[in-house]
Formats: sequence, structure tokens, C-alpha cells
Amino acid sequence: MTLCPLSGVKRTDLVFRKTPFCVPPIVILTRAGAWHEYRWRQGRMTQSIRIKIPKRLTKSWPWVIDIPMRWWLTFNAHSKMCAILFLLITFTPLFAQQVADPNFKPQIDRPAYAEGKGPVVLIDEAHHNFHTADGRYKPFADLLSRDGYRVIGSKAEFTRESLKDARILVIANALSEKNLKRPVLPTFSAFTPEEIAAVRTWVEDGGSLLLIADHLPWPGAAAELASAFGFLFADGFAFTKGGSGIIQFRTEDKSLQDHPIVRGRDSRESVNAVMTFAGQAFRVRRGVDAQPLLIFDDSALLLMPTEAWRFSKQTPRMSASGMFQGATLQHGSGRVAVFGEAAMFTAQLSKKKQPMGMNHPDAKYNVQFLLNVMHWLSGQL
Repeated sequence: MTLCPLSGVKRTDLVFRKTPFCVPPIVILTRAGAWHEYRWRQGRMTQSIRIKIPKRLTKSWPWVIDIPMRWWLTFNAHSKMCAILFLLITFTPLFAQQVADPNFKPQIDRPAYAEGKGPVVLIDEAHHNFHTADGRYKPFADLLSRDGYRVIGSKAEFTRESLKDARILVIANALSEKNLKRPVLPTFSAFTPEEIAAVRTWVEDGGSLLLIADHLPWPGAAAELASAFGFLFADGFAFTKGGSGIIQFRTEDKSLQDHPIVRGRDSRESVNAVMTFAGQAFRVRRGVDAQPLLIFDDSALLLMPTEAWRFSKQTPRMSASGMFQGATLQHGSGRVAVFGEAAMFTAQLSKKKQPMGMNHPDAKYNVQFLLNVMHWLSGQL
């Protein structure tokens, strides 16, 4: 959807055209803070909604935002559609413009290791990663450093030699070069078969892997590596049925499962809730003895578009109830933790300085959850 300023217009007609690329309509906005009526037609049907545009969206006119038609999700419910349209106008730009929050430096009362004396943590930067140690995952890297880990960004392909000094390998949103220009299907593996074999052997010999793959195209890029450990990624998007990408997993409803990571080293480190930001949903291959951490409830929906953030009424969708967004596995002498969302482990800001990640005001347990994940991977839990 394209938003354009035009004074004096209070009603906009939207016509959905049938095109092979699902071209979005044009929405004309008037003054900030005003109520606007939107009318649309599909075939012979004409409907309308009213929505109030917040002032903060119109401070920098003229400007254009590209927002795909995700509000098709609840096309038949006016009240839900209005809420989703508002949500996607405000939420979508965060993903495109997110940067690390330089001021996010939470206190660590009891570091796991003395400064610079902990295990080596390699953060993968060799596979076109969206999150890197000096980029969007800098808050992640800084937090681990303050907990005593020795954090290193690695631009080396995975081999026995490149992994030999690492205790923990972190892979966050790796991507194949073939999918760099456009995040569309098919998504290709970010890793060669030789790299996957090297990582698997390294874990079997005692290494610990933290594998993070967000929504399309990243699940497809990491699918072969995940499958080597029995995790089956879905190359799509996880939302609630109301259209929200902000999801809370809680111990009280068991969507956040009991686990050493949830309990921490003692009651002072226990976690009651974890917030995630869209992402994907995944399953575990039958016979693999993985422990669930984050489980989607009945309100979760998995959308499977052919291009990232491009949805239509024809986009395949299914219930994500019972699927995972976090799980762990003991593999050989090593450990694996897998998560289907990346922002939960960092602190980012949108162009409008809105927090997303550990710095979100409602994500108060995410910092401790990340520390507990690392403590489990390094054998302290």
C-alpha cells in the first residue's frame, strides 16, 4: 500500500486489480489526527472502514511507505481489518529501518564469567547475515561480553579448523547470495553440504549451536542446517489471528515451557514471559528428542507467501497451534538451541526511534532469557 499526502481529500476509493504481482492500491491521507473513510471494491462488492491516522505518521510529509496488503487476512471483519490496517501501517516500517539501539546497556548483577575469561562465542558473519556482531546484533554481542564471554565475529566458512576454538556458534538470519536482491521463493541454502557436515560433527564433539532464523526468506536459507538436527523450518510468517506480530509466550499458559533456561541458575534468574516479533514457526522431526521452549497457542497463524511481506487473499495460511518458535536439543556431546525469531535477542530502533526487541517496554524478561540460553549452551545450566 502506498501512502501519499493530499490535502482536502476525506474519502478514498480503492479498486483491487487482478495482476500477477498483486499490485497494491493507493491510499490518500489528509491531515494528521483526522478520521478517514476508506472504501474498496472487489467485483460487485463495495465496503468501507474508518481509521484515524496518528500524527506521528505524517510529521515528515511528503514521504512514501511501501506496505504490502497484509490486511487481506481479516477482509471479512471490519473491526479487525481496521485494527490490522493500523497495526501494519505502524509496525511494518520497523522491520525495514531497524538499527541497533546504542543506548541499551542493561545491568548484569552476576556475570557468569570474569571479564574476558568466558568461553569463545563465534557470531557468523560469513553468510550474508542480516544480524552481525557489529551491526543489528551489537546489543546481543555487548550483553554477552559483559557476561564474560569472548565474542568474535567470524567471516570464515564452517570447517573443523574454523570452529575448533569456539565453544558456542551463533548463526542469526543467514542468507544465500541468490536471495540477496529479492526475498522470494525458492530460497536457497546459505550453507554448503560440507559446512553443514562440519557444524554437525563439531556439535557431536561437544560444541553448542544457537541457530536463529526469522521469517521468509531466512527459514529456507537455514532449513538444511536445521534439518541436520531434526528441526523442520516453515518458510513463512507467524502472526496472531488478529494480525499482530508481537507475541508473548508465558509460563502461566504454558506457551513458555518449563526448562532449565526458564528457571535459570536460581529464582532470581527465572523467566515468566518472553516477547517475540513475528518470525516463523517450526516443527521437530518425529523421533528427535527435542525440548520445546516457545509453543504457539490456538491464536497463532502461519502465512506462506512467495515473497517476503507480500500477502494477498490467496496466500496459503494454516494454524500454527502447537508449532514451536523455540526449542533445544542435546546432540551427541553438544547442545543446540533453535529460535524462529531474531529481534527478541537484540535491541533495535525504528527510524522513529521506536524500540523493538529486548528494549521494548513489555519485553522485560528477554534479557534474562538470552543470558539463560547462553548459560545453558555453555553448560552452566
